[in-house]
Amino acid sequence: MSWFRKKKNTDVPPVQTASGYAAKHPFGDLYCCTHSSRIERMLYKELRKKVPVIDAAIYKIIRLVGGFRIKCVDEDIQAKMDEFTKTIPCGPTSFGLESFLSAYLEQLLTFGTAVGEIVPSSDGSIASLYLSDPDDVELICRDNPLDVRICAIDECGQRREVTYPELILRSAIMPEPGQAYGTSILRGLPFISDILMKIFHALETNWDRVGNVRFAVTYKPPESDRSMSRERIMMIADEWSKAMKSSEPRDFISVGDVNIKAIGADNQIPDSQIPARLLLEQIVAKLSVPPFLLGLSWSTTEHMSSQQADILTSELEYYRRILEVPIRKICTTYLHFEGLDDRFTIEWDNINLQDEVELARARLYNAQAEKLEGKE
Repeated sequence: MSWFRKKKNTDVPPVQTASGYAAKHPFGDLYCCTHSSRIERMLYKELRKKVPVIDAAIYKIIRLVGGFRIKCVDEDIQAKMDEFTKTIPCGPTSFGLESFLSAYLEQLLTFGTAVGEIVPSSDGSIASLYLSDPDDVELICRDNPLDVRICAIDECGQRREVTYPELILRSAIMPEPGQAYGTSILRGLPFISDILMKIFHALETNWDRVGNVRFAVTYKPPESDRSMSRERIMMIADEWSKAMKSSEPRDFISVGDVNIKAIGADNQIPDSQIPARLLLEQIVAKLSVPPFLLGLSWSTTEHMSSQQADILTSELEYYRRILEVPIRKICTTYLHFEGLDDRFTIEWDNINLQDEVELARARLYNAQAEKLEGKE
């Protein structure tokens, strides 16, 4: 049959898409800026570092996508496939197909495009899975937009088309017409996040100024004691400094017209809750993650929470459909290398227990409807 193939020893470079030119060449950043907007990727990385709610939302999406199982037609093939999906190396300390896809999805969500590679061994099997650095790979559309060249940046800063493009994994989220690169889910958030960071920075500065109380001590010497005013001022300043530096409560006693006021006591810190919430609502809307999953205790109804969960489920199913393409390519390549039947299905785990309840309720309603229709 056509899916049974004999193993072949092919001399393939270990990894085609790992050049690391940006790290090796002193002007690597300058050269890498010419493809796929390296500056934009750096911005998205910094955005995740500076705004914790964005980073938390991406990790929540990755975890909620859930696991899967490859279901083969034969039990012997099934055992080999289970072993492969659990033990395949995908990094220095990571093993398993799910670990690789988690990192693959993180890159896909952050940058809009993810590139990976199936690394074969010398004996004609799959040695490992490699997640390419987006700065080391460039996707170029030829005259035909359906024909995409996959190039690596070599040590001289030149594009080098990979020799075996059939071993490359590539996914994109909502690519623009005629473009090989996808759209990051973080696009549009830098402006909103910049305003949010200004609010937090202003809040920090105001609390540093008003929260950490500072005092203004004013001494008005009498007309008859002008000659000793300088000495008295130095004595008052010294005693006040001692009183403030003391770890225990200490009284300050002075003679004459001494006025003490707290600096900033008459001013109130502007309320940041409303503007910060408005900005966070924009971020949450862009990431399509319910606010209660991010620790935002906004008042909501039970019905609204259920609708938000349904919307999140549809988002997760969309990401699952994107991930099925690299999953099928990896598993099909493995079965071909091993000379096995390449027919299989992908069975995803249910997203949460609520899905089980809803499915059971739907089956109950369908059974009741069929029963009523049969009586009629």
